[in-house]
Amino acid sequence: MKTGIATIHAPKALGPYSQGISTGQLVFTSGQLGLIPETGVLAGPDVESQARQVMKNIQAVLETAGTDFAHVVKTTIFLTDMAHFKAVNAIYGEYFPDTPPARSTVAVAALPLGGLVEIETIALLP
Repeated sequence: MKTGIATIHAPKALGPYSQGISTGQLVFTSGQLGLIPETGVLAGPDVESQARQVMKNIQAVLETAGTDFAHVVKTTIFLTDMAHFKAVNAIYGEYFPDTPPARSTVAVAALPLGGLVEIETIALLP
């Protein structure tokens, strides 16, 4: 059995998918871009502002599901330019100070709406 997760504190889905899904003790968040939920526009033209907004969006979905960053076990980061790796890594690390989750980082040709970074997570329910 699965349950959809939806919150007004993260951007609406850009297509036929849920912001997140919970099943059993797991929560899967869809990839989040650096979109401001109220406006649907990117938080800024630079990867730092987008990465900070991505993390806020993920936090909103996780909290709506009843979990948080401390319970994230796996993430995938998508970057349009690996030159952004260091900057995104620094911001990402602020959210995982202890026992960071397993992670993959992948370079992609493009992201929706011209985004520079997208992150998805898998978390446990406490």
